Amino acid sequence: MSDHPDKGAAEKLGAHEVAAWLRRHPTFLKQFPDLALSLIVPRDDGPTASLASYQLEVLRDKNRGLSKRLGDLFANAQENERLAVRTHQLTLALLKQNTAADTLRAMAAALAEDFNGDRVSIVLLRPVAGLEDADWLQVIAQDSPHLAPFRDCLKDGEPICGRLQPEKNSLLYAARADEIQSSALLPLPGVGLVAVGSRDGNRFYPGMGTLFLRMMGEALAAALKRFDG
Repeated sequence: MSDHPDKGAAEKLGAHEVAAWLRRHPTFLKQFPDLALSLIVPRDDGPTASLASYQLEVLRDKNRGLSKRLGDLFANAQENERLAVRTHQLTLALLKQNTAADTLRAMAAALAEDFNGDRVSIVLLRPVAGLEDADWLQVIAQDSPHLAPFRDCLKDGEPICGRLQPEKNSLLYAARADEIQSSALLPLPGVGLVAVGSRDGNRFYPGMGTLFLRMMGEALAAALKRFDG
């Protein structure tokens, strides 16, 4: 006779122990909802119906979560499509301009409309004829100490979104600096800075996508290059 207990008896004893433990811990499945989904529940009427209902509710929660995620993805796709169309339209508009001044005016108008900014600011490193009356434009020499807060971003050309430091706000928005709570800032190495400011502190935030902003900046730089020399 074998000294080992019968395998079936051991499994039966284990099942009883598990059942007894679950009776003492009736909320166990709330901690592990995936376990509830994997259990096989009899179809006949009786106390097991409550577990079947729980499984159904877990599935419904998952479906609601998936539906919300699909809705968010669809909304993001629509927004990206809208921005792609407007970026393309902006590129065409910039390339149709006959002077550097008109090119910059077209850029400032597009940013105010497409980004719903409260203030557009463009800083150029070299003057452009015909823009003496533009209140959104500043010309600051590249070696000016006023540009010190922007040295790093002008070097790497990476867009910045969020709340800017006070000295950056002051240079970009001058008398209206206190109004601006968040900005989308696009440095253009060798050209200058383009910024869109908002009174809403959450309008532009770190981590938001900057692909289309970068594409707009590249389009502006390419359009301005036609008038070099």
